[in-house]
Amino acid sequence: MALRDWIGRLRGRGTEQPASPNEQPLTSPPGQPPEPVPPGGAPTSPPAVGPELPVPPLPAEPPPFAAPSPLERVGREEVPPPPPDEEAPLPSDPETARREGEARAEPEAAPPMPEAEALEPEPEREPETPVAGEPAGRGGWFSRLRAGLARSTQRLTESVTTLFRKRRLDEEALEELEEMLITADLGVAASRRIVEAFRRTRFGKEVTDEEVRAALAEQVAEILAPVAQPMPVEPTRAPHVVLVVGVNGTGKTTTIAKLGQQYREQGLSVAFVAGDTFRAAAVEQLQIWGERTGCHVYAPAKSGADAAGLAFDALKAAKAAGTGVLLVDTAGRLHNKTALMEELRKIVRVIRRLDPEAPHSVLLTLDATTGQNAIQQCKVFKDMVDVTGLAVTKLDGSAKGGVVVALAQEFGLPVHFVGVGEKAHDLRPFEAQDFARGLLGLT
Repeated sequence: MALRDWIGRLRGRGTEQPASPNEQPLTSPPGQPPEPVPPGGAPTSPPAVGPELPVPPLPAEPPPFAAPSPLERVGREEVPPPPPDEEAPLPSDPETARREGEARAEPEAAPPMPEAEALEPEPEREPETPVAGEPAGRGGWFSRLRAGLARSTQRLTESVTTLFRKRRLDEEALEELEEMLITADLGVAASRRIVEAFRRTRFGKEVTDEEVRAALAEQVAEILAPVAQPMPVEPTRAPHVVLVVGVNGTGKTTTIAKLGQQYREQGLSVAFVAGDTFRAAAVEQLQIWGERTGCHVYAPAKSGADAAGLAFDALKAAKAAGTGVLLVDTAGRLHNKTALMEELRKIVRVIRRLDPEAPHSVLLTLDATTGQNAIQQCKVFKDMVDVTGLAVTKLDGSAKGGVVVALAQEFGLPVHFVGVGEKAHDLRPFEAQDFARGLLGLT
């Protein structure tokens, strides 16, 4: 019962009833038993009240046992918010302090942005014996080639596994095998050649998918072996002229830059000719590559200049300077536009006024992602400018690598280079055995 109620009863004004039936009046006369309280009700008569006593002053409100919470202080005092940069003190309990401190800990600062060269780090690959002029510590070439052929490999291996699980190699199986090879971009001629070899050596026998894959790799390597030839460079010609041709987007300019750096590392003097005079961006791109690789660049004075005249002047200057290799870039031509293709013939005719044997090499770059379209490109360029060799570029995970087998069977042109990336040493001499095993997913 509150203190003020007690005082009110002493003064004769207390009329409140007990809080419960069992609670007795506090003002019964001394020596008298308290009046019983009927169940569920109040006393029938008010309790007797003693003489009026002086009322002492009310004491201050007793302090609470604990500090009031912020909600209890609302309306009584203004609680200023804590400063934005000031952290609340941690509790005295060490364990609670540790947990709350970790919860309030600021996130770690973001690491600094890497350098431009490290934005796309190369994945770790198996070690390989370094090639002459190649920096040590690079990933294995065969692993990178297999990664570039991943799409074609998956298509072939899944089909072989589905068709040949301990199956007899009969006519029906051979027909399915031929259809599988054609859909994998190996071409009709190469597919028939491989199937005929299976018919001669394994017809009627039970075979497994592992045996079929190994036999396919042998047949593919047999087709590719005659065309796996490096591009000959004879700096004694001073210079050895390489005309690089191909449709737009096949990687001509990048291939020129890679070859220029590799030849420079071999101790040869190299110069570029920015023969794509119709695109100012192409000229600037080759000039940038020339600065990076240390190769001189012969560029047109203005956009749209005659490419044949530029090639003539560049060859004349290179002869005077004793340049070892002259790599001539050309404008990207659509292989089905005869008028544009005639410009390439003009370049050949003009530079032969200075050197009847020039160009000494005509390198056709083919994009491996175009599949069977590369067959038609090769046919037209071969008829126009007498292509002497191929560079198959963009052998990344989306490439249709089987087209290399179709090109080898169809034309028999040397495949000088294959490219699997953007760095200089990502363009490498073509190896038939490595390519065949990589195509079939074999180690």
